[in-house]
Amino acid sequence: MNRVKLQRSFEGEDIYIGIDVHLKSWKVSVFSQEFELKTFTQPPDSSLLMVFLKKHYPGATYHCVYEAGFSGFSTQRRLASMGINCLVIHPADVPTMDKEKKHKSDRIDSRKLGRSLKNGDLNAIYVPDQQIEQDRALLRTRDRIVRNRTRVKNRIKFFLMFFGVEIPDEFSGKIWSKGFLEWLNTLSLGKSAKHSMKVYLSELNHLEVLGKELNKNIRGLARSEKYVKKVNLLMGIPSIGMISAMTLLTEIGDINRFKSLKSLCCYFGLVPNSRSSGETSHVGRITRRGNSYLKFILVECAWTAMRKDPALLLAYKSAIVHIEPNKAIIKVARKLLNRIRFVLKNEKEYEAGVIQ
Repeated sequence: MNRVKLQRSFEGEDIYIGIDVHLKSWKVSVFSQEFELKTFTQPPDSSLLMVFLKKHYPGATYHCVYEAGFSGFSTQRRLASMGINCLVIHPADVPTMDKEKKHKSDRIDSRKLGRSLKNGDLNAIYVPDQQIEQDRALLRTRDRIVRNRTRVKNRIKFFLMFFGVEIPDEFSGKIWSKGFLEWLNTLSLGKSAKHSMKVYLSELNHLEVLGKELNKNIRGLARSEKYVKKVNLLMGIPSIGMISAMTLLTEIGDINRFKSLKSLCCYFGLVPNSRSSGETSHVGRITRRGNSYLKFILVECAWTAMRKDPALLLAYKSAIVHIEPNKAIIKVARKLLNRIRFVLKNEKEYEAGVIQ
């Protein structure tokens, strides 16, 4: 007599999946509302995970989570397209017991993620749409090229210092001009040193070409229908140029996702670390968390903006009475960010001197 194996239906139930994502494998932990069901290793393939879930837990509603990292949001998009509610979280935001810190493993990490998801202890980070993410990559690539170019210039300057070569006074204020680069090519150096200089100059020239190409692409993007209006509004704010405006727009995405100025300041990393216990309270340096691209560019803009906006200059002068200039500029940056937020949310032109 043939026996028919009946499979349980999980219709109306929730299944929670914690994924510890790695390049060559995923460690997956599966939970129901009551129990840990299974922990296993699989290849880094979203479709294989979906096959497993449908086979073992048919009809359930699937929820999964993984930590932000090298794979970006591509895994989240693939899982979401298959009907899995997928969250991406900041690694530092996962509730962790002391023993889990001291005995770390992929199994422990995936179980921790699944357990926290089941308990509702996780707050997902924002997942931008693909177009914004790709536009953001263009600006970040330019930033890396600019930083690399600066490194090469510094190496050339230290190379000259190492061999005791002094830069002529005629290039004072004109360093890295066409004439200065021609002078570097005519230096009387030994064969080996001359070849080293040639390599540095070749690398610098290559980075200059790449930088110009990226700037051209970013200018074209800034003139596109998607960005042109907001770029023009931001460029009306003192100190904000085209590159700064595009960085702000691509990194922030939708300004309306920030419910308050405080939440926007947190995203920029412009809030201090604080500790409070009993009657003791301590406020420290600004947090290391936040978007490093936005923090850097906003502080740079703040130094220039206060020279052109009386209200920002007044805020800076009031602050340096009590604190150091490098801390006072953070207060100015927050005020500048408030102006940026107002311009983007209301799509109104900037007015200098207005206290906000």
